[in-house]
Amino acid sequence: MRLVVGLGNPGERYRRTRHNLGFMVVDELQARAGGGLGRQAGEAWVLGARLADQEVLLVKPLTFMNRSGPAVAPLLEEHQLSAQDLVVIVDDVAIGFAELRTRERGSHGGHNGLRSIIDVLGTEDFPRVRLGIGPQEAPADLASYVLSDFPEDDVLVVQELVGRASDAVECLLREGVLQAMSRFNGPRRG
Repeated sequence: MRLVVGLGNPGERYRRTRHNLGFMVVDELQARAGGGLGRQAGEAWVLGARLADQEVLLVKPLTFMNRSGPAVAPLLEEHQLSAQDLVVIVDDVAIGFAELRTRERGSHGGHNGLRSIIDVLGTEDFPRVRLGIGPQEAPADLASYVLSDFPEDDVLVVQELVGRASDAVECLLREGVLQAMSRFNGPRRG
């Protein structure tokens, strides 16, 4: 079993924001797996599903982004999984808009959701799929930028990005992180 965790912020206010791309990818994976309602388990929404011929637990922490670790760690413990069994899906302002980067491991890079997971688990050694939300010019207020909705002009690009990221997660599950990196890392094509 693998834990596939999309990071975001709970509540309607944040549903369409840049910081909720992880939740959007989990929603797409949920649809691909045939839906289902899921349930609350501790501080997370979870849904058991089958993706890429593997049993997975789709997860959306119900805590705010900077407290993602305390929502994820108990699920790993409950299912007797290691950090390597985790796949984290996260937005990244340091990556150009609509780019994907899959990694085997790495630092939090200033992302508070990743920082929380790394701090609680005590390791950086878990795969992640990072979705670029980087602006062309640095915004004056980064927090306001990541917590704002995508502009209407970007909606189709965001939908395509969510689809590609979901493909990358399924590739990672089926063929491994190196294959996902080779096939999906970089800017959108076409």
